[in-house]
Amino acid sequence: MDSDKHPPPLLGFAAWSGAGKTTLLTRLLPVLRSGGLEIAMIKHAHHDFDIDHPGKDSHVLRKAGASQMLVASSRRWALMVENPPEREIDPVLDDLVARIDPRRADLILVEGFKREPIPKIEIHRPALGRPLLCTGDPNIIAVATDRPEAVPEGIPVLALDAVGEIAAFIGKRFQLPGFAHPTAP
Repeated sequence: MDSDKHPPPLLGFAAWSGAGKTTLLTRLLPVLRSGGLEIAMIKHAHHDFDIDHPGKDSHVLRKAGASQMLVASSRRWALMVENPPEREIDPVLDDLVARIDPRRADLILVEGFKREPIPKIEIHRPALGRPLLCTGDPNIIAVATDRPEAVPEGIPVLALDAVGEIAAFIGKRFQLPGFAHPTAP
């Protein structure tokens, strides 16, 4: 990757809980990777989540008072930062994006943060009985759904199960370098 590279584009995936954001992303990521892209992910999590487990050294040290706990191996690293109760605030997407190494990402996918003014693909399942987000969010660039007739005219519709089609839409929309229009596995 080029060290003078521009910041990678952001693409959010927005939906009501239970619509299948994570399921779609776990199917989409390998397809995008097979097209030669390096993908970074930012996911908004619920209030109290953990990536290390009770009994592990990192967990013990963090619970003992380390306000930042970096765990590293030859394969991966993770940084956990504890916010004291008086400083708990919702994460700011721009702050999280700044922590991504742009030399190692062609695209940043964002799960959650549905109110952020970034381009987003909405995942919509009418069976959940929730309204479309695209009718009130001008940043939604397409809707991935299992019922295309539910989407208003003028908004691009993607078949929720057509992961290759969704990947091709993303590649074209963001003019991603070296994107080879992959097919779904």
